Amino acid sequence: MNATSFEGAQGQDEVAAPGRIVLLTTSHRVAPGLLSWPAWQALRTADRVLCADGAHPQLPYLREAGTAVEEAAPSAQELVDACAGGRTVVVVATGEGEPRLTDGLARLAGSGRVNMPELELLPASYDLPGARLLDLVQVMDRIRVECPWSSRQTHKGLAKYGIEEAYELVEAIEEGDRDELREELGDVLLQVVFHARIAEEDADAPFSIDDVAGGIVAKLIHRHPHVFGDETATTPEEVKAHWLRTKAVEKQRTSVTEGVPLGQPGLALAAKLSSRVRTAGLDVPLPKGEGIGYDLLAAAARAEAEGVDPEAALRAAARVYRDAIRAVESAR
Repeated sequence: MNATSFEGAQGQDEVAAPGRIVLLTTSHRVAPGLLSWPAWQALRTADRVLCADGAHPQLPYLREAGTAVEEAAPSAQELVDACAGGRTVVVVATGEGEPRLTDGLARLAGSGRVNMPELELLPASYDLPGARLLDLVQVMDRIRVECPWSSRQTHKGLAKYGIEEAYELVEAIEEGDRDELREELGDVLLQVVFHARIAEEDADAPFSIDDVAGGIVAKLIHRHPHVFGDETATTPEEVKAHWLRTKAVEKQRTSVTEGVPLGQPGLALAAKLSSRVRTAGLDVPLPKGEGIGYDLLAAAARAEAEGVDPEAALRAAARVYRDAIRAVESAR
């Protein structure tokens, strides 16, 4: 449609009835055609439906539903003129949200010289919780293909970053910094998506982020029979018991030490082993020996038995020590 189709003289009735502009927005994260009922009502009752993007993913579904959509990108004044006489014009917004048009309408309204139509922003579809994760997957796909650094990364090459990001997340939690917490959670999530994207390229055993998500969903459902099944649990202790029973059936391990990563920090490793022994009801005395290592092993076991995370406790004490160092330095 060209601009002249929006031109025309306005009579007194048209001036008195400026009409209505509906800016219809949709989410690219929701399947095209899944629109709200108010959106369908607006489309069915509109005098004209316009869209500047002839390849907009919603257009085939709108036309299949009997809605005539004109491919046009009118100026703000042309759109106001098209509404004269009480007509309703629906604009199906492009992905950018029509900033040129909305800015132009704002200028007209602010001038005080134009009898403006009623303006309505109508979201036709909403993002579901977690929808932005789809954006992350898409961005990661593009980075993996086009970035000279990211395209060469391997699981082994990224391993150190996963450890670093996990430590930075712990630090943000312990510092109580909400902004840092949100950022560090994103960095940890990036590691998950990055590894999953690399895994898609494996020639022998590929898997995707959907496989990763599907696996953890299945695990959570299976290990929460008190939520998704017929079991009952009213205390955290009962929940933990459910978790341990289902995990034991899944893993079929021959030793309580299986699955304990030896590469974790020493205090955490000692506490985890102690926890496994205590939970299994085994009577395994701590080994006797000389040196600070055995002393730390005993301290970690004692902390775990008392419900204290020895790593967190040591970091807290270390931060106090750091502050004391800085106080002495500033006093010099």
